Amino acid sequence: MGKLLHIESSPRKTRSHSIAVAKEFINAYKTKYGSDTVETLDIWSMALPSFDGDMLDAKYAVIGGESPTPQQQSAWDSVQSLFDQFNSADAYLFSVPMWNFNIPYRLKHYIDLITQPGMAWSYSPEESYKGLLQNKTALVIYSSGDGYGEGTGFESFDMQKPYINLWLSFIGISNIKTISVEATLFPDRNSEEQAKQAVLKLIDDF
Repeated sequence: MGKLLHIESSPRKTRSHSIAVAKEFINAYKTKYGSDTVETLDIWSMALPSFDGDMLDAKYAVIGGESPTPQQQSAWDSVQSLFDQFNSADAYLFSVPMWNFNIPYRLKHYIDLITQPGMAWSYSPEESYKGLLQNKTALVIYSSGDGYGEGTGFESFDMQKPYINLWLSFIGISNIKTISVEATLFPDRNSEEQAKQAVLKLIDDF
């Protein structure tokens, strides 16, 4: 039995285009893989710890091979718990709206918390940086108010997709599939329905 973890990063809920497409995928996934577990993390309702001085001190204590203080250890334990929850999945589904050409700040906060040395990645002179989340699959549903694809003239504005794709590759996930819902601000160009059809074709790859 496998586990699909949905990272829901839009606070708009029923008005979210990325969530709507993700739910289409989840419904089909449950039909095909009924014995699998599907868990959704709404990062807007999670109590994410601050990435503050104690957290940074804990991180660099770990990197430097030092023993963290009790306060640092407490901060690090909260991060370890979040990472363990993330790492427990076999496959990931991200619903990611574009905010100011990038991703929502709460999603960036979550990523900063779980992308830690010894958890998501490692480094050695022999291997350089190495992602530790091997043999996992990710599907990312991107949404944006306009179109930023090739030929639009706005390609350089898109820092949403390059960042998420780079991050997933960095932590070791090489099997990355993407679907885009574009021009959500324009009813005549909104591609949500096409995205819903496209996402169903990816079920067999999970």
